[in-house]
Amino acid sequence: MDVIVSVDDFRTAARRRVPRWLFDYVDGGSYAEATLLRNRSCFNEHPFLPRVLRQIAQPDTTTTVLGVKHAFPLILSPVGMGGMLSAAGEGAAARAAADATLSMCVSHFSIASIENLARTVDPARLMFQLYIFRDRAITADMVRRAWDAGVRTLVLTVDTPVTPLRERDARNGFRRLSRLSGRQICQMAFRPRWTLGVAQRSERVIGNLVPYSMGRTLFEQAATISRSLDPAIGWADVAWLRQLWKGQFVLKGILHPEDTERAAGIGADAVILSNHGGRQLDGAVAALETLEANVATAAGRLEILVDGGFRYGNDIMRALTLGARAVMVGRPWAYALAAGGEKGVRDLLTYFHEGLQSGMSLLGADRIQNLQEENYQVPV
Repeated sequence: MDVIVSVDDFRTAARRRVPRWLFDYVDGGSYAEATLLRNRSCFNEHPFLPRVLRQIAQPDTTTTVLGVKHAFPLILSPVGMGGMLSAAGEGAAARAAADATLSMCVSHFSIASIENLARTVDPARLMFQLYIFRDRAITADMVRRAWDAGVRTLVLTVDTPVTPLRERDARNGFRRLSRLSGRQICQMAFRPRWTLGVAQRSERVIGNLVPYSMGRTLFEQAATISRSLDPAIGWADVAWLRQLWKGQFVLKGILHPEDTERAAGIGADAVILSNHGGRQLDGAVAALETLEANVATAAGRLEILVDGGFRYGNDIMRALTLGARAVMVGRPWAYALAAGGEKGVRDLLTYFHEGLQSGMSLLGADRIQNLQEENYQVPV
């Protein structure tokens, strides 16, 4: 029996439960994985300066993100093919988030379709992540489907003009093969509980792509995706999408303050500072390192969210003291889903919430707004 008290413990448990090729797909980064490591190490550069004797018994962690109330400022990030990690699928993560009064951003490449997930939970608790395809009719149809499902927040990912080398995926044959290899099947044989659980599911392909004839199997779809996405999108395409979408509009993958300025000018409601979990440009800065500059540029015109390397409640607190509205986590919920299904994700969210509450008490902050109104950072 695994004793799980941290995100690292969820990760260890996940590694024991899913095939190596699937674990590496979730866990790995691009090239030398320098940015993946930087996403964690950068937290050490922002020590706290706590206050004491403030009579804080129970900090108030509630907040709103894009007008939606949250029990605390955390959102589940999109994880492509995340539903393959457990027979419970993405629906389990969506339920866990909604029941905790949080939200989930559904991946364009989720196993469960946006329609199925919107029937699982209140769609007000869902955001939908979108990529722009070469065939704009597919993109426009996905926008329509998300809206018709009741989703009101669209998240356009803008940092993936190409997919770089991810050495772990290359060694495992992921994205290169149109069907399972003998090596992958062998790895699955050593994970019988996962294999039997997933085999019994009705959903075993990328649900959002089924209407567009991109392959009959998950591996065929994965091989088709890289050829189908538009590598040359620009601000004109963002403006087109902003006009097409009637709800809240968010850009994910921003790091430079000048891009935040462009996003504000084009009518975005928020940006998500992100280096795609260290899976795109290796050597890029961590999103946390650009947070203060982007908050200053936004100047209250749009909300600033941030992801990358968040593993503790104190990490959430760091981002909030630097001006973030909320943080997003991807790998942690993927590990938790693989390790324990829906209960695993629920336990993960409790872990983050309790960590944030205790951190705020120790810091001397009685509410979320207080984290941004007072200076809890060591002067540079």
